[in-house]
Amino acid sequence: MAQTARPAGSRPAHRRTSDARPATGSLFATDGRPHPLQEVLMAVTGVLGVLAFVTAMFHSLHLISSWAGLIGILTGAYGQYISRTTWQRFGLIMGLGASAVGFFLGMANGGLFGGVVT
Repeated sequence: MAQTARPAGSRPAHRRTSDARPATGSLFATDGRPHPLQEVLMAVTGVLGVLAFVTAMFHSLHLISSWAGLIGILTGAYGQYISRTTWQRFGLIMGLGASAVGFFLGMANGGLFGGVVT
């Protein structure tokens, strides 16, 4: 919003460096550098999120959904802390949301130790 209200001459000059690509405003915009740790955390959070979400739909799989959701929340939170690009943050938020839903439904159906520890 502020970018559309700004006068044309008030924009600061953009410096271009040889190793950085200009931002395109796209979801897939990147800084052109590899970030293997962040991408692995994004993938792990996504897989755990899908696992937690799908297993939360079955009452008897509450142990899997609650533990997968908890681990997905923790890995996603750390991934958000060290993320570098918008694409990584987007993927992490999707995985975090699915992990949280699976975790909460797993907790509602029996929890982390329901039926195992008496």
